Amino acid sequence: MIVWGIFIAFIILFLALDLGVFNRNPHVIKTKEAAIWTAIWVTVALSFSGIIYWLFSDGLIENPTGLSPNTAVLKYITGYLIELSLSIDNVFVIAVIFSSFAIPKKYQHEVLFWGILGAIVFRALMIFFGVALINKFDWIIYVFGAFLLITAFRMLLHKESEFDPKKSKMFRFLKKLFPISYKMEGDKFFIKRMGVRAATPLFVALIIIELTDILFALDSIPAILAITADPFIVFSSNILAILGLRSMYFLISRMLTKFRFINYSLVVILAFVGVKMILSHNVEIPEWLSLTVIGVSLSGGIIASLLIPDPNPQQTEED
Repeated sequence: MIVWGIFIAFIILFLALDLGVFNRNPHVIKTKEAAIWTAIWVTVALSFSGIIYWLFSDGLIENPTGLSPNTAVLKYITGYLIELSLSIDNVFVIAVIFSSFAIPKKYQHEVLFWGILGAIVFRALMIFFGVALINKFDWIIYVFGAFLLITAFRMLLHKESEFDPKKSKMFRFLKKLFPISYKMEGDKFFIKRMGVRAATPLFVALIIIELTDILFALDSIPAILAITADPFIVFSSNILAILGLRSMYFLISRMLTKFRFINYSLVVILAFVGVKMILSHNVEIPEWLSLTVIGVSLSGGIIASLLIPDPNPQQTEED
């Protein structure tokens, strides 16, 4: 429990520094700044694999699944890369939400900050119950595997351009809960007009991002549980990937139209993980193969996007 406490304290400390020091004043996140922070978070996450090795080699943390230090590191890196890969789809949806509600660039970081904070809480709960289910009911892993295969198939047929936040059930539900103002007023989430307290587009965007992240977590949590049921590895790999999502959003959101085949990479990754879960009791798929599939899938999507001309090119947003 001490290790858990230290890890959570580290997360809270950085979040406090992030909003209270590094981004106290709202500003537009330029590509260079986003690239620096993305590099920092990826470095922190990959360096944490050394902490994982140390914790498991010295027995400083519970090891319910009996992992060796080397295996624990491989599973941590695989889980981190899976979550990072699936976050690309999340980035596209966030970009659509910001565009739909005309959220100024200078306030987008603040919205993502609170969105990430909520995502950490929800994902922690989902990881806790997911691990508990797998440890208690062996057959649940088949359900998770089938769910991921269905998700991969739906993603193959789904077009992100069809998503309209203002026509979504989530937005209609929010309109029933409280009055909504369509005008921005600085970085305020609520304003008072003629004695009525109304939510601004900033708050509406935050809630929809929060709710969509819960839906994305229904994919990513089972995907990581396919790699390991060790709660600390699942939690740490997932949370470190989520913390880097904000900077990654500002880095790649302007280039999403260039990487139009990435969606197929995610389909391959989800399908592979789903098959791995279904076969887990009969066939042991080594972690190096999982890492290879993730790497080849992402590389293939990126290379195909760059080499195959887009029949309908769109102008990308510049800083």
